[in-house]
Amino acid sequence: MTADAFATAAAVTDPELPVVTIAELGILRDAHGDGTTATVTITPTYSGCPAMGTIRADIARALRAAGYTEVDIRTEYAPAWTTDWITPAGRRKLAAAGIAPPGAAPGGRTGLPLVGAPPPECPRCGSTEVAELSRFGPTACTSLWRCHTCLEPFEHVKPH
Repeated sequence: MTADAFATAAAVTDPELPVVTIAELGILRDAHGDGTTATVTITPTYSGCPAMGTIRADIARALRAAGYTEVDIRTEYAPAWTTDWITPAGRRKLAAAGIAPPGAAPGGRTGLPLVGAPPPECPRCGSTEVAELSRFGPTACTSLWRCHTCLEPFEHVKPH
């Protein structure tokens, strides 16, 4: 007996942000099983994301452990992933881990931003009196910030 393919794939965590699953991050598009074959569709956070190989391997490992002998993982680039796809639960988990979740994607899905995005809220104290320390954090998807209120540094998932 095989487990539900979507539930199994949805439980896989992101290797760069392990506090959220790939479903909560919004990169899991679809997963279904047919007998002992599972088909999964994912969208990378950006086309050069170095974590995609690990994510594919983790999905395949989880599905094989759930009883699927054949696993087909497809990558879909359109529509492009956006931080708007991060679920409310994913945003809460990021904040609870001290990582500021992104606001709405700048410019929406149809255009370029006219003004810069507002600063993130400090995930520790909620202040917006913050300063960006580095445009790039431990991953290409995050930037480093410091709160002027509580003086704590934090990561911020860049909206896009």
